[in-house]
Amino acid sequence: MTYPDHIVPWWQAEPTRLERDRREIEEAFPDLALTLEGEGYWSGRLPMWPFDRPAPSRLGDLLDGEGLELRLVYGAAYPIVSPSIVPLDPEPLFDELTQTRWHVLGSGALCLFQTQADWDPASSVVDLLRRAAGWRVEYALLKSGVRTDMTLAGIAHDDSLDGLIEEAVDRLTAAEAHPGDGGEEASERTGPSPAGAEGAAR
Repeated sequence: MTYPDHIVPWWQAEPTRLERDRREIEEAFPDLALTLEGEGYWSGRLPMWPFDRPAPSRLGDLLDGEGLELRLVYGAAYPIVSPSIVPLDPEPLFDELTQTRWHVLGSGALCLFQTQADWDPASSVVDLLRRAAGWRVEYALLKSGVRTDMTLAGIAHDDSLDGLIEEAVDRLTAAEAHPGDGGEEASERTGPSPAGAEGAAR
């Protein structure tokens, strides 16, 4: 994207905020890379469990050993308006984009807040990325069939789902051993998928 001479992208108008984001994201998520084209975006893969509590023992089995691959896309109004996070792997199924329980918007971006007003421009974008990592885990739990919807607070801030991870792996393992009895969840497993609708918070 090119701009008229009198218009500059947010990262040129707000260099201090750009440096803050760069510093915080590179420290918390060193596998993400920043591209300063247009309004700019970060891309790469998150760790499976970037939370301040021990990871459940079978988390790697549930997530096939990989965290969420994503693109965090800035808009012209950042930091007043939060960036969008688009999941790339897993990528939600098309019909999941119309169901609010998957916490994905029709555009394919994650729905990480109940309303846009929940975003504080002073907040660190690192919290958004942690919420996105939590969405990845909850998405896998829904795919396994142990949950029918996602939590409002999100697993990043709510440990109530940690104990379901082993149950989800057991269910998926049993379904793979008996594919005729596994149902839709087993065949879809944890991939592909962004889904959503406003009204969720990770």
